Amino acid sequence: MFKVAVLAAFACFAGSLLAQEEISRLNTVLDIDALYTPLESKEIHGETAVNLLRELQTKHYSAVEIDDNFSSIVFDSYLDILDGSHLYFLKEDVDNLSSHRYTIDDSLKDGSVEAGFDIYNLYYKRILERLIYAVNRVENNIPEMDFTQDEFIDLDREEAPYAATVEDLDEIWRLRIKNSVLSLRLTGASEEDIEEKLSERYRNQLNQILKTNDRDIFQAYLSTVAKAVDPHTTYFSPRDSENFNMGLSLSLQGIGAQLQSEEEYTKIVELITGGPAERGNELQAGDRIIGIGQGVDGDIQEVIGMRLDDVVSQIRGEKGTVVRLNVIPVDAVSEASTTVVSITRETIKLEDQSAKKEVIELTYNGDDYKIGVIDLPTFYFDFEAAARGEEDFKSSTSDVRVLLEELKEEAVDAVVVDLRNNGGGSLSEANQLVGLFIETGATVQIRYSGIRNGFTRSFGDNDPEVSYAGPLAVLVNRTSASASEIFAGAIQDYQRGIVLGGQTFGKGTVQEIIPLDYGQVKLTRSKFYRISGASTQHRGVVPDIQFPDFYDAYEDIGESSLDGALPWDTVRPVEYRAYHSIQAMLPELQALHEERAEASPDFIYLMDQIQRTREIREREQLSLNESVVKARREESRRTEFDAENMRRFLKGLSLREWVEETDEESSEEESTTPDNDDVFVADSDAETDAEEEEEEGDPLLLESGRILADFIALNQPRGFSVDDIQTDR
Repeated sequence: MFKVAVLAAFACFAGSLLAQEEISRLNTVLDIDALYTPLESKEIHGETAVNLLRELQTKHYSAVEIDDNFSSIVFDSYLDILDGSHLYFLKEDVDNLSSHRYTIDDSLKDGSVEAGFDIYNLYYKRILERLIYAVNRVENNIPEMDFTQDEFIDLDREEAPYAATVEDLDEIWRLRIKNSVLSLRLTGASEEDIEEKLSERYRNQLNQILKTNDRDIFQAYLSTVAKAVDPHTTYFSPRDSENFNMGLSLSLQGIGAQLQSEEEYTKIVELITGGPAERGNELQAGDRIIGIGQGVDGDIQEVIGMRLDDVVSQIRGEKGTVVRLNVIPVDAVSEASTTVVSITRETIKLEDQSAKKEVIELTYNGDDYKIGVIDLPTFYFDFEAAARGEEDFKSSTSDVRVLLEELKEEAVDAVVVDLRNNGGGSLSEANQLVGLFIETGATVQIRYSGIRNGFTRSFGDNDPEVSYAGPLAVLVNRTSASASEIFAGAIQDYQRGIVLGGQTFGKGTVQEIIPLDYGQVKLTRSKFYRISGASTQHRGVVPDIQFPDFYDAYEDIGESSLDGALPWDTVRPVEYRAYHSIQAMLPELQALHEERAEASPDFIYLMDQIQRTREIREREQLSLNESVVKARREESRRTEFDAENMRRFLKGLSLREWVEETDEESSEEESTTPDNDDVFVADSDAETDAEEEEEEGDPLLLESGRILADFIALNQPRGFSVDDIQTDR
C-alpha cells in the first residue's frame, strides 16, 4: 500500500505507546526480564475470528474447509511470516509451538486466538533477546573482530534449519553483526563511530519493537488465517481498513504532511503542495511534533516515543475539524522553544498516484512524431465521495479522459498507456477505461462460484463515445497486475492497440471488501477472464512484442510464485470484433523491433544488467573477508562502469571518467544482500548526467513510440479514426 503508513498527517488514535520512563530505562538497562511483557488478546479478537471463518466458508470463490490441514497451513505460514529467515526461533521453540499445528482450526471456531498470541509472544521475546545480544556485541566486541578470516554469511536462510542451541543462534548473529561492522569499515568509519552508529541502530530497533501491541499481533495472525485460503484474501483491522480504503480513493482527510519517525520524535518530512499545512505557512520540513490536541481547546497529549501510526492516526480526522500540534521548529535553538500550530483538516488528494501525461517527440525514418504517454500508477476510485453524490470525485477513468482530450489538443500521433508497476485497483475502473478506446462491447468476464456456482457474466462498455480513436499501445511489465491485466487483455483481444513490455503478474482473481464488526476482510469472490475466454491467472498477459524486463532476473515475482494461488483455466469466449489486423502485422512489427533492439545501446545495456543481476542473486554467501569484499566491490563497480560507458559511447554521449573510490564515497548500506554488495553507480558529473538522461528519455517508451510509428506506416496515414479501422470479423 503505497505511502499510507507515513502519509502524514493523516490517521486515527489507537494503540499503546512506550512510556517515556521506559525509553529512559532502555537506554541503560538491557535485561530481557525487565523489558519483556507478554501481550494478551481481547474478547473482540475472538469474536472477529469466528466472523472471519464464517465469511471465508460462505463467500469465498473456492470451497473452504476449516480442518486440520487448514490449521497446519496457518501454522507454517505464520512461522514463515514471523521468522522466515530462521533468525529468531530455536528448533526447540518450533517443536514446542508445534502443539498448535492441528488445533488452530478448533480454537478459531471456539472464538480463541490464543495460539496466535502464544506464538507471537515467543517471537517477540526472541527478537528482544537478539537485539540485546546485538547491542552488547557492538558495544563490547568490535575491537576483537578479525576481518582477514575467510568467514561468510548465508544470503538466503529460508531453507536453513532452525538453530539447535542459543550458542548456534549467537554464531549466526555474530556473523551478521560482523557484516554490519565491515560495511561501515568500508566507508572509512572509525571503530568509535561504528560502535556509536550500530549501537544507536539496534537500540532504536529495540525502542520500536517495545511498542508492539495486541493490535499488531491480532492483525498478523488473522491476516495469516485469511491468506491460508488464497494469497489475495486477507483481514484488515479497523486501522488497516482505513488505510486500505484510503489507497483506493487516493484521498484522505488530514493536514497534508508526510511524517517519519526519528529517534523518539515524529518529524515532518514534506508538506504536500496545496494542503492546509503548506498553505498555513506555520510548519516546515524538519519540524518535530511532540504533542497533539483535538479541537480548538482540547488538551495537548504528548506523543514523544509514540508509534508513527498512532501519531498519524491522531492527526487524521474529519474535514473541517481542528487539530493542534505542539512542535519543535527545525530552526529552534533548544527543545524548549516549542510552538503550537492550529490547522483545520481538509480532504487531501494523493496526486502522486494519479494519472499523469507527457509528450515525447522522436524522429524516425525521416518523420517527426509526437507520442502522448499516460502514466497510470493504479486504478483508483473514490467510492465514498461517489456515494455522497460529489460530482468531482476521484477516478482514474475521469482523469485519463481529461488527459486524452489534452493530448488530442496537442495533436499527438499516437498514445501509450503506461501500466508498468500498476498493481491494479478498482475492477470497474479497468472496464470503464477500456471504454475510452472502444465503441461498445464486453471488456471482461467474471465467473462466480460458491453460492453462484459456475455462473459466468460479462461486463463491459455500453457508451458508444470514444475518447481516443488513434494508434494505441499499452506498456506493461511483471508487476502489472489485476485491473492492469484486464485492461491490457481487452485491448489485445480487440486488437485495438499493441501490448508491449514484459509478461504481466498473473492475478486473475477478484476480491470484494466485506465489512465486519471489527475491521474488514478482502475476500476472493470470483475469477475474471478475458473476452477470448482465457484466464490471466498464473499466466498473465503475454505482450504482442516483448521487451527486456528487469524483473526477469527475479524468479519469485508473479502469481505462479505464490503459495495457494488458484489455477489457470478458461471459459467460453464472448462475441467481439477486432478493430485492427494487428495479429497479421505482428511478424513485420516484430522484425522491425528486433532489428532496432539488436543495435540499441539501451536494450543491450538492459539485457546485460538483467544478466548481472541474475548472477548476483544466485550467490548463496557473502564474504566477511575485507580484502575479498573490497576486490569484489571494485570488480563489480568496474563492470558497471564499463557497461555504462559502452552504452554512452554507442549513443554518442560524453563518457564518464573513472575515479578511484574513496572511503567516504563508499556505500554506507549494510551488505546483507548481494544487491547492496555488488551494484554500484559509476562516478560521473551528476549535473551533466541528469541533463543527458532527461534528453535521452525512457528507452522503453521511445521504442514503444517507434513501434507505433511502424504501425502507422504499415496501416494507413496518420490521423485515422475509428471509422477507418479495418476489421477481421
